[in-house]
Amino acid sequence: MAKSNGKSEAQRAGLDIEHELPAGDGDEASSGSGGSPVAGEYSASEAELQKIKAERDSLLDRLARAQAEFENARRRASKEQQDFRDYATADAIRAVLPVIDSFERALQVKSDTGEFRSGVELIYKQLQDVLAKLGVRPIPAKGEPFDPHYHEAIEIVETSEAPDHVVLEELQRGYKFKDRLLRPAMVKVAKNSGK
Repeated sequence: MAKSNGKSEAQRAGLDIEHELPAGDGDEASSGSGGSPVAGEYSASEAELQKIKAERDSLLDRLARAQAEFENARRRASKEQQDFRDYATADAIRAVLPVIDSFERALQVKSDTGEFRSGVELIYKQLQDVLAKLGVRPIPAKGEPFDPHYHEAIEIVETSEAPDHVVLEELQRGYKFKDRLLRPAMVKVAKNSGK
């Protein structure tokens, strides 16, 4: 019976011995003198909360710095791309300038002889060489089968002298830059009804 009395006394004191937790309706006397463990837990919880807040602030600061670094890197990359485009354009223009100079010299010559024509032909070849170095190629047209990817049909001519869908005449030359179409060739295309 002493055990049962001891157990009921512990229950009367508001303690749950199995779980070692104070009962929901404990007396205030136990919280007064035995309150130091609860205050210690509160202090530990408060310290843990402060530690978590400091860690959060540190992470937010790192996030803000990372975002700023990302934005700066994006701006630098954008500026480098623009500088590259400007440099490439300047390079292309620089390559064409001697051709313009040659045209100006040819136009200053006042001669009706064949020398003028040969000078202009030389300038034309020089310009074609510059374009070839830059990766610009003319699109073959005359005598070729019509290709809507590279040719633009301006006129269709009924004829029996050429096969159907063959380019008869090139009205304006088309060009490709590497594998990209710059301008399609404007052409006249044969239509052979007899074939």
